[in-house]
Amino acid sequence: MKCLQPEMWKDIVLPGNRVFFGSGAAVPHALIDSMLTQAQFYKDVVISHTYTLGQIPWVDVKYAGAMRAHTFFLTAEMGAALRAGRADYTPCPFSDIPRLFSERLVPIDVALIQCSPPDADGYVSLGVSVDVVKAAVKSARRVVAQINPKMPVTGGDSKISIERIDYYLEAEADLPELFFPLECDAQAKAAEYAAHLVDDGATIQAGLSAGSQAVLGELRNHKHLGIYTGIFTDGMMDLVKCGAVDNSMKGIHDGVCVTNQVIGSRKLYEFANKNDLLEMRTSDWLGDPWRIAQNERMVAIYEAHEVDLTGQAIRDSRGHEFVGGIGSQQDFIRGAAHSSHGRPIIVLTSTADSGKRSRIVAGLEPGSGVVTGRGDIHYVVTEFGIARMRGRSIRERVLSMVEIAHPDFRESLMEQAHSWGWIPKIFNVSPTSPGEISKGLQVRRVIVNGKNYQLRPLLPSDTRALQEFFYSHDEETVRLRYGHAKERMSSEAAYRMVAVDQNVDLALALFEEYDHRLEIRAVARFYRDSNGETAEVAFVVHEDLRRVGLARYLLREMAVIAQKRGIKRFWASVLKRNKPMGDLFVRAGANKESEFGEDSDDYWLDVDDLVAHREKSD
Repeated sequence: MKCLQPEMWKDIVLPGNRVFFGSGAAVPHALIDSMLTQAQFYKDVVISHTYTLGQIPWVDVKYAGAMRAHTFFLTAEMGAALRAGRADYTPCPFSDIPRLFSERLVPIDVALIQCSPPDADGYVSLGVSVDVVKAAVKSARRVVAQINPKMPVTGGDSKISIERIDYYLEAEADLPELFFPLECDAQAKAAEYAAHLVDDGATIQAGLSAGSQAVLGELRNHKHLGIYTGIFTDGMMDLVKCGAVDNSMKGIHDGVCVTNQVIGSRKLYEFANKNDLLEMRTSDWLGDPWRIAQNERMVAIYEAHEVDLTGQAIRDSRGHEFVGGIGSQQDFIRGAAHSSHGRPIIVLTSTADSGKRSRIVAGLEPGSGVVTGRGDIHYVVTEFGIARMRGRSIRERVLSMVEIAHPDFRESLMEQAHSWGWIPKIFNVSPTSPGEISKGLQVRRVIVNGKNYQLRPLLPSDTRALQEFFYSHDEETVRLRYGHAKERMSSEAAYRMVAVDQNVDLALALFEEYDHRLEIRAVARFYRDSNGETAEVAFVVHEDLRRVGLARYLLREMAVIAQKRGIKRFWASVLKRNKPMGDLFVRAGANKESEFGEDSDDYWLDVDDLVAHREKSD
């Protein structure tokens, strides 16, 4: 191992060589600066790397002819160099890059890395970036190391012997930091929705974007979470520190957070130093979809530039313009999909360009790169809710995606779907979302009589679920709810019952969740009268769940929303033989009005009283 001198570069980097630069927060900037001082000696040298933090001076036009950049991931600056013709991009999952090196499809002649000082046994640590760096070290003809005392010493598969290093440069430097501030309120709300899909005991991977990282901040009250991720960030460190992450239920690698990079703040790098809770692995090992799937309840959270109505998500290009890269998204999405109770999630805001462009699109632009295909996608989340995609037909997917699109674009999306024959013409109502549920969210997890449910409004994509709910009723339930022996609920009829204007009327439901499937257990509605101050209410509860409080719970939830809308009183006309429903209203404090000879009674309820009772029970 020789101490590097600037004049040595012309003998290290030969004409036509390919030089690898280390990744992420471990880019060896001191080495690169030294190497560039000798650029006059280089001829057609290719500089290969993945995601890099910090300046990228090697793409400057003054180095044309001497060197050319080649990347597996496009930052904004690298994307500009690509469009200017000064760089090349290879679309490739990070897990496959080590094989490209070892099989000489992308041959590495010289590897420039950053590492810690050697320990007593003669080993250095690759610190915060093991990913493809270790593979580059194995494949390279020569290895040049920037030895940085500020590089954290990490565990797992991060060590290499100093015997593998040919040249070194001692250069102390702070590692570059990266933060993920929220960009808008919509991003925060989308993160809240996505957090609803993460169960206690889940294993987490989150992509390197503000939208994905925002979800981590919503998991602080979760329990027994685990970390198995491409990049360990401040958000994950915070979950460890607050106790939400203990890695106790992953099923493999229990007790440790597994990653191949650490990127974030100086505080995070200090946390990573000599921390036995952190285990570093190479990208081919970590990104193996089979190994990812061994984690229990694996949740992979990624952002996309756009998603079409059928569930195709683009990540490394918009039209013919390349942006970003494939990264680890394909591997983790597929791994999570095959994990026991796993959930791959795409999260994004519904619009871009200050609301001028919808990110939920009818069809993708020509040239757009689909990183997550419609067969792999399970959930898409925006600030307007959650679209469940797994196992659903094109019709159901279209309705679900329109529901989470921005209201300004829903009508045009529906029109395009109609023109392509994806949904029947009868499905023609743009969905509306009431904003009064759970601080503006339209979904909430609740416990009623000791059992977990999901509370949310009925939506057009619930058409089939409402049909199944109807056909689960016995004949007496149907008679009591509809007033006659209704034998059929067609999809058109069910659609009319779920595609209500939720900003005028309301249709709430309690769902029971079975992994990816939701089943309706109770439905409550109010229909606002023309006077604006009264509304008719109606309920139907699954036979197996009568008299456990579901209708009472829904009545009080509807009252809260009604009060905000200025509704003063609820009323209902109940068949006399429907004693359970009559008893519900009486217990709720209703005034009963009966007329001799009529087969039904009218009940009137004060909305303010219902809200007061709810607040007391809370």
